[in-house]
Amino acid sequence: MSSRLVASSVAFFVWAAATSVAAADAPSIEKKASLCFACHGPNGNSINPVIPSLAAQPGQFISTQLIMFREGRRKDPQMSPVATTLSNADMNELGKYFSAQKPAAPARKIDKARLEEGRRLTQKFNCVACHGADLKGQQHIPRLVGQQPEYLRTQLRGFKAGTRFDMDGNMTSAAQPLTEKDIDSIVEYLAASG
Repeated sequence: MSSRLVASSVAFFVWAAATSVAAADAPSIEKKASLCFACHGPNGNSINPVIPSLAAQPGQFISTQLIMFREGRRKDPQMSPVATTLSNADMNELGKYFSAQKPAAPARKIDKARLEEGRRLTQKFNCVACHGADLKGQQHIPRLVGQQPEYLRTQLRGFKAGTRFDMDGNMTSAAQPLTEKDIDSIVEYLAASG
C-alpha cells in the first residue's frame, strides 16, 4: 500500500472519529443549553423583559460573561451559582450553541419618530463603534438589537452609576453623558430593532 493511500486512510478515519464524537456531543450541548431555557427562554429567546436573550449573541461574549459570573466579578442570585458549576469547556460550548440560535423577531413596536431618535442616539454616542454598525455585537461585545428592554435599561443605568462590572471601563465612560431620556430612547430603539 502506498504511503499516500495509508495517509488518506488514516486521515479519513480521524475525520470519521471526530465527526462521530462531535455528533455524540451535540445532544449533551443541547441538554446543557436547555437548562438555560427556564430563564432565558426557548433557544435563548427570552420572553421576560428583565432577562437577556442569548440567541445570536457572540459566543465569546457568552463565555466571557459566564467566566465573570464564576469569578464573582459579575453578581446575580441566579447566574452566579450556575456559573460556578461550569467548566471552561462548558462555557465555550454554551457560547457556541447560543451564538448559532436564531433570534426571535422583536416583539416591541415603536413609532417611526421614536425609532429614528433611538437610532440617532446610538450614532451620536458611538454605540456602533464597538457593537458594530448593525449593533449585533462582535467577539466579546454583546448584540444589542432585539434585546429585552428592562435588561438593557438596568445595564445602562448600572454602567452610568458605576455599579455594573465593566472589564475595560469603556461602557462606564460611554454611559456617563446619557440622560434618563437618552437611555429610554436607546432602549426602546434597540428592543424594537432586529
